[in-house]
Amino acid sequence: MRAWINGRVLERTDDPAVSILDHGITVGDGAFETVQIVDGQPFALTRHLDRLILSATGIGLAAPDTDAIRAGAKSVIAGQDLAYGLLRITVTAGIGPLGSGRFDGEQTIIVAAQPVERPGPSTAVVTVPWPRNERGALAGLKTTSYAENALLLSRARAEGASEAILPNTLGELCEGTGCNVFYALDGTLVTPTLASGCLAGITRALVTEWCDVVERDDTIDVLLAADEVFVTSSIRAVLPVHSVDQRPIEAPGPMTRDVLETWERKTAEDVDP
Repeated sequence: MRAWINGRVLERTDDPAVSILDHGITVGDGAFETVQIVDGQPFALTRHLDRLILSATGIGLAAPDTDAIRAGAKSVIAGQDLAYGLLRITVTAGIGPLGSGRFDGEQTIIVAAQPVERPGPSTAVVTVPWPRNERGALAGLKTTSYAENALLLSRARAEGASEAILPNTLGELCEGTGCNVFYALDGTLVTPTLASGCLAGITRALVTEWCDVVERDDTIDVLLAADEVFVTSSIRAVLPVHSVDQRPIEAPGPMTRDVLETWERKTAEDVDP
């Protein structure tokens, strides 16, 4: 891993770099993006930076300096053999009090890159009973307040799955802890609307632009009747699901295969669509 913080490349990633008073540490006051790296190039970086600005300003922070972030990304990718990797961009409110109030000071901006393993051909998911609040102050924002997701992901892994799928407060299918969800039912490919409270995923947006997808809200139980299911995220891209709550599903099914083929073709054409 290589890391950059506020204009400085760290000599060692375990060197002290962030204050114990950083509001991102004390209260999770920050926003972040995770970007796929393929053959040394960050994928869809412009879309990720646009969403980072949306998340940061959505929690009351100033829009981060995207030119500086691009320079940081270039610095941490350089010199690494990143055939497949992860670029993590984190912006916090900077130094703050131990409580929830903020100081009006310099933001902390961290950019890190490292290689990661490519995802397998398919995965298992489980549904969980705890809902996303589609009307909450953080709905649709990608913030560093991730303790709930960490807990739910631990639950999923304890049940032999790689992802936990949540309803919203209305009992509708919402999202996973780190992914959007698509399903095929009666020949129609469907994903929840953004009004469900799910994150406006970058991969989700591209799949809905490039493929014939209906955005519709239904109860989370629809996954138990779905003919096909796949999840999308920046690192997993389009990942077929072979099991929902231990119910076997064809993975990939024919509609998912079409999406995978479209994804491979389109992403090969443009690294920053």
